[in-house]
Amino acid sequence: MAKKRNSTREEKLESIIEMEKLLGEIQDVDVLLERILTETRRIVNADAGSIYIVEGNNLKIKHAQNDTRLRALEPGSKLPYAFFSFPISEKSIAGYVASTGTSLNIPDAYNIPKEKPYKFNDSSDVATEYRTRSMYSLALKNASGKILGVLQIINAQDEKGNVISFDNDAELYINHFATNVTQALANAYLTNNMVKRMLRMAEFRDPKETYGHVERVSYFAIEIYDRWAFNHSIPEYEAHRFRDSLKIAAKFHDVGKIAISDAVLKKVAPRFTPEERAIMQGHTVFGAKLFDPPESFLDEMCRDVVLHHHEWYDGDLKGYPGDYDLSDVRIGDIISPAPRLRGDDIPLAARIVAVADVFDALSHKRCYKDAWSIDDAFAEIQKHAGTQFDPEVVNVFFQVRERISEIMLAFNDEE
Repeated sequence: MAKKRNSTREEKLESIIEMEKLLGEIQDVDVLLERILTETRRIVNADAGSIYIVEGNNLKIKHAQNDTRLRALEPGSKLPYAFFSFPISEKSIAGYVASTGTSLNIPDAYNIPKEKPYKFNDSSDVATEYRTRSMYSLALKNASGKILGVLQIINAQDEKGNVISFDNDAELYINHFATNVTQALANAYLTNNMVKRMLRMAEFRDPKETYGHVERVSYFAIEIYDRWAFNHSIPEYEAHRFRDSLKIAAKFHDVGKIAISDAVLKKVAPRFTPEERAIMQGHTVFGAKLFDPPESFLDEMCRDVVLHHHEWYDGDLKGYPGDYDLSDVRIGDIISPAPRLRGDDIPLAARIVAVADVFDALSHKRCYKDAWSIDDAFAEIQKHAGTQFDPEVVNVFFQVRERISEIMLAFNDEE
């Protein structure tokens, strides 16, 4: 029996090592954190879990998963978007782990010894009629020992689906996995910080393009793609690869505005002369030049999104810049007309970002307009399905309307 158990343990550790290699390919921090939570739960057959990051003196939830609650929803649906934070202190379980850097293995969250400084907050259980029992919480640290966040795995299950405690093997697997994804997490944070600096630079040039805007657009894009991928039965690996790049590429959609002169960039749009409008539309081409020639799948998607997210699905000349040759473009050029792209010739990522970008622009205040209501912004997107926007993408957008509305509340222009 012991020999068989050791063999099973070795096989499990080998599969964990293979998964660690795949996670090393993920470039976006949020996508990586979500996968870390998903795969950790899968390794120990846990029903639920959450992952938090450290922000100053607080822990902020990034992802929450619960298979029991998910099964009660329509296929392809997601749980409500979670967004809250709380102070790091030893009074909460996650706060204790973040404060001390230690792991906690709790057999029953409702029977924690009274002498412990931390307590279980059952408010989520009460609200969702769920029953948390076993919990395993550990700190996510970088190579220097700095605590980046907390991983919390809930309700381990046996082969029959009965809730059990996290045994020694489960502790081994979780800790091995969490320790060995540290480098992947560090790399993703480096990428995230680089992207954020580039986008902050663009925001300095154009205050209308806030970081809150690009964050919301990237989250909207992921929600749209996830539902689109579900509808099309896209294989898991392909979907993960696409959404990882899309999360970053969507943020860069208007990065080319850094190449537009202040005289045009800071002018109110309705007052553009034809020449100024052509200069402004050139931001798609100048931004795409940053990623051309592409050296990776991410570069290719960034180029496609930046270049084509203003195309019209029906090929109308209101869309731009069309089938443009980037080879001879120089900053300051006035972009000449090119044959417009239409339909599925427009890359999927660009078709998705087109909807996400316009919806966010409509639903937030700008120097030249007031914010539209969410209902009016959705109605405007629907109005242009089949003309400005891919009708299938619009249909998917409405399928995830509730998630979109929740993201609107979670991110604002002050972040």
